[in-house]
Amino acid sequence: MAAAPLSLCGHIALPKHAGSGGFDHAAVHAATGHVYVAHTANSSVDVFDPASAQYLYSVPDLAAVAGALVSDESQLVFTSNRGENTIGVFAPGPDPKVTRIAVGMRPNGLAYDSRRRLVLAANVGDPAVPGFCTLSMVDLDAREMRASIVVPGRTRWAVFDADAEVFYVNIMRPSQIVVVDARQPDRIARTMAVPVDGAHGLDFDPATRRLFCACDAGVLVTLDAATGKVLGETRLSGMPDVVWFNPKRRQLYVAIGDPGVVDVFDTTSMKSLGSVVTEKGAHTTALPPSGDALIAFLPASHRAALYRIDA
Repeated sequence: MAAAPLSLCGHIALPKHAGSGGFDHAAVHAATGHVYVAHTANSSVDVFDPASAQYLYSVPDLAAVAGALVSDESQLVFTSNRGENTIGVFAPGPDPKVTRIAVGMRPNGLAYDSRRRLVLAANVGDPAVPGFCTLSMVDLDAREMRASIVVPGRTRWAVFDADAEVFYVNIMRPSQIVVVDARQPDRIARTMAVPVDGAHGLDFDPATRRLFCACDAGVLVTLDAATGKVLGETRLSGMPDVVWFNPKRRQLYVAIGDPGVVDVFDTTSMKSLGSVVTEKGAHTTALPPSGDALIAFLPASHRAALYRIDA
């Protein structure tokens, strides 16, 4: 029997939920190794140190925070504050001063062009409002929204391709990836059809120019980023959410809240390396830049689970 691709090393207790919502997206600050996770239930970002297995502090008053993104180039943390239609911007470290910038309705996914200091916020919006699905392009230096781009459906996740200088954003329905050129950030440059319902989690391999798109229908779709050509489809264990590509290990991790597993793939062959049990409802993870560990967030027990990557 093949060895499991991930080995559980331990848990870190995080603050109990004050409301509904659990945890959402997370990111890691490379210089310190500290993890920043959106604790939606508490309208805060929890910060902890995996090396010492210690919870450190929380950044409060980020209404219904849905996403956290760290830029190591700019030494900034970004949050999408879905409950107040803003993004938050602050420096890593305790007791930060948070700058809030107004964006579209119910921001979720975030991506960042550090060269232009341009932030994309993918907004979930309100289905009752015409043109409710938008992307907000934020000029970080001006501290204001530079453009609002209407997209054809509910946004999911977003990533930035520094080599091509474009943003990729998943759209749930119609299932597709929209592309925004950072040099013309006021329009959609092109779209890529995803042949499976519910484009959701998204990540990118710059070496092979491939996009990994995990869809609600329980399928992982691999696409050529330049042409949109579908390169392959692979079954998943259920409805996915967060996707991380590990360039060091050439692996992909897909978090699936029901039944509560992480599916692991070898991205050279796109073959499954197996699934690792997390906890029912655990739909989000974080990948440290070292590529040697994966962190899963367990909403039922308000903990972070630390896994060593063995495969």
